[in-house]
Amino acid sequence: MDNIVTQKTNKSECLNKNVHLDPFLILAKSAKGAALKSLIEQVLEAPGVYVFGELLELQCIQQLVNSEHNKHLKLLELFTYGTFQDYVNQAYGLPPLTPLMKKKLHQLTVVALSAKSKYVSYESLMKELHLNNIRDLEDLLISAIYANIIQGRLDQQNSRLEVEWAMGRDVRTEDMDSIINTLNNWCSSCETILGSIETQTASANAFLSEDAIRRAKIDTEVENIMSTIKKTSSHEMDLATSDTRLSSSHPAPSSGIEVKPKKSKVKGLRGSGMKLWSSKNTS
Repeated sequence: MDNIVTQKTNKSECLNKNVHLDPFLILAKSAKGAALKSLIEQVLEAPGVYVFGELLELQCIQQLVNSEHNKHLKLLELFTYGTFQDYVNQAYGLPPLTPLMKKKLHQLTVVALSAKSKYVSYESLMKELHLNNIRDLEDLLISAIYANIIQGRLDQQNSRLEVEWAMGRDVRTEDMDSIINTLNNWCSSCETILGSIETQTASANAFLSEDAIRRAKIDTEVENIMSTIKKTSSHEMDLATSDTRLSSSHPAPSSGIEVKPKKSKVKGLRGSGMKLWSSKNTS
């Protein structure tokens, strides 16, 4: 199968990850020294806990900075903000990871990379996670998906993770300015796009108005032409009717051949004693 499509997750559950952290927050307020060290190890292995900012900000936790458990404070800080590559870079000054800690830090690294790009190549994931086996990588990605910390699918054909959503991680105070600038730039881009849309909308409305006027003018011209055609046709029909009436009331002119009436022959009546003499005999 070329593509593995992920299951849909409940985002409301994803957004309430701090619920799993609450028991540790309560315990930390009454713990000290080695108890805090043990609590940090437990929370870093605990299933369902992927945000640690509230725990890190507790005064009792911050007091570990000057104690023998300083390394565990640094490890908690790394899980809060960092990635597996950060651990590799600082491993000499940090406690060793248990298998559960390593898996969770791998998952958090996947979240960090997924938040930066919609498509994350297997190559970059394996490099950041220090993995040499694609099967191990895909098992890790599937575990992150089922933990509801990312949504996406494994695109095996293109050897990449296609990200739909990734949970938000804790943010350092010094990173807030950068986030604010990014949001301001985003707002400016939105305003620019909105202005462009309004301009295009006004242009489209103007075009529609002009088109409506042009169509109305064409319709008027068509009506005028049709009216003229009807009047012309009516006039021609009247003339034709008049010519027909005239031809029926007057005979058609002769063709130039004169027709003379036949002369009747007059014969003398017998016994009448009447004679006709020519002019010669009278002379």
